[in-house]
Amino acid sequence: MNKSDLHGFVPAIVTPFSSTGEIMFDAFEEVFEFLIARGATTICIAGDNGESWALSASERGQLARLAKDKADGRVKIMMGISAPTIDSSLAYVKAAEDSGVDVLLSMPQTYVLKASDREVMHRFDQISAASKLPLVLYNSPRRAGFSLSVDQIESLTNHHNVIGIKESERDFFHHTKLLARLGDKLSVMTGPCHFILPNFALGAAGFIATGPEFTDMLPSDMADAGRKEPGPVYRHAHNQLTALYEMLMGTATWPAGFKAALNLIGLPAGVPRDPVLAATQQDIDRIKKTFDQLGIRYK
Repeated sequence: MNKSDLHGFVPAIVTPFSSTGEIMFDAFEEVFEFLIARGATTICIAGDNGESWALSASERGQLARLAKDKADGRVKIMMGISAPTIDSSLAYVKAAEDSGVDVLLSMPQTYVLKASDREVMHRFDQISAASKLPLVLYNSPRRAGFSLSVDQIESLTNHHNVIGIKESERDFFHHTKLLARLGDKLSVMTGPCHFILPNFALGAAGFIATGPEFTDMLPSDMADAGRKEPGPVYRHAHNQLTALYEMLMGTATWPAGFKAALNLIGLPAGVPRDPVLAATQQDIDRIKKTFDQLGIRYK
């Protein structure tokens, strides 16, 4: 997989768990097919939506193998390998390679607040030494505790097999500078939903975001809409994306609200795995209210 393969709608799929914590593989397959129908080009296993913190290396491998078989060449498969320790990350790398995934997704070391530049670079040196698979960086200040700078991203791109970045920084100045400097060197994949359409106009390749699962506009049509002159269709999609992102990020503990929203539209997303608790009825009512305001049908 190379830079040109990473584009468009790249969803991070949920891991459907039963009430007793088992992975519901049949449900996973149903959600997987839904995402392909929405126009996914690559599907990410063990991202934030997939509750990566609750998945062992073995479970990641099982899901990745199932996804590769189910995809049958229709989409690429990405797998998250982020972890606090390098030993855990390398165990995930091995599971990814053994399962035949196409590309890795990694934050810097998590839970190490304000890791030094040397520590960040050392972490990715270790990952690159362990695998020939291409790498997508994941910049998520809310998850990692700090933000990769544009200089750091450029250095990592120059020294490793980096083909893209999931950019979840909420500062639009950062997105603008990143796209201006590195938009031709790597595929910039937008994270925050309210930046998706504006970022396409600035040169983004696609998005790894939560919310396009529910929009009236097919996610696969958003690149074209974002690169054209804005009109009513653009504004409607942007407003839906913004309202969905705000609601999903503010409802229950992630990804309980997202799973509840998927369940409402008829997808078997299951419930979160410990330590996250399922959305409450009050949370579900809030989701329904937003869906009603946006004209999104649910069961």
